[in-house]
Amino acid sequence: MDIPFKPITIEDRETITSFTMPSNYRNCDFSFANMCSWRFLYDSEYAVINKSLLIRFHIEDKSRLAYMMPIGEGDLKQAISLLEEDSLAHGHPLCMLGITPDAKENLEKVLPGDFYYIPERDYYDYIYLREDLASLKGKKLQSKRNHINKFKKKYVYEYVPITPDIVPLCLRLECKWYKTNNTEEDEEELNDERRSLTYALHHYNELGLIGGAIRVNNEIIAFTFGAPVNHNTFAVHVEKADINYDGAYTLINQEFASHLPEKYIYVNREEDLGIPGLRQAKLSYNPTILLEKCAAIKKPL
Repeated sequence: MDIPFKPITIEDRETITSFTMPSNYRNCDFSFANMCSWRFLYDSEYAVINKSLLIRFHIEDKSRLAYMMPIGEGDLKQAISLLEEDSLAHGHPLCMLGITPDAKENLEKVLPGDFYYIPERDYYDYIYLREDLASLKGKKLQSKRNHINKFKKKYVYEYVPITPDIVPLCLRLECKWYKTNNTEEDEEELNDERRSLTYALHHYNELGLIGGAIRVNNEIIAFTFGAPVNHNTFAVHVEKADINYDGAYTLINQEFASHLPEKYIYVNREEDLGIPGLRQAKLSYNPTILLEKCAAIKKPL
């Protein structure tokens, strides 16, 4: 059976989130805003068949297809069978990425022993309790509180929600950040991130984003935004700050968590991509869950 895959567009938000929001999967890959704003890089597509949401995308310079875990109330075994058929028709065994322990458990229930699982540490998600990020209580987070207190002594600031009128100011800060951080080595990655970020800010409301910024002397010196993954987990997709303002990153993180709707118990701050400084920074906030993610490769019949 040919799966009627079609490109993910901004108009598909309602359809896709009708599957992701009730789900218990907390990985950032299931954020609709992520899927849509990175579509240019992965040519991501989706289909709905028999109450299951199926998603495929391109990897390895678009030379092969990979898939996400089927989601919804449909027959999981049947959905996997359809994905395998599609993948084999494109010349490769079925490969699903971002498989979390709960997804693995569900796969093993219906297809015990049918997959190889390869852990991908660089893509593990860092998940925190929103309340912990907002309060920064406890000895382990003393240094974060110190950073914020130093900032508050030095600057008069205000926290403002991102609205269309401050988007140009956020983009101006991003431009400054890009010039400071751009090197030949990671130029391609930064350009991709820049394209995704710009698209997201220009389609802010349609993507269902929530964001905030720190303003000092009428200038935006830090901003962040993200979108829900499911009913109780919010993913932070972007966080940028002017490093000339010591403590700006710590402050925007804490302020944003404080202003997030309380229904989001968990905050997913995404993966570290194997970047040592990023890993250290994310671990320093003591994640409640370091969400393992595997590649699941279907064994040949």
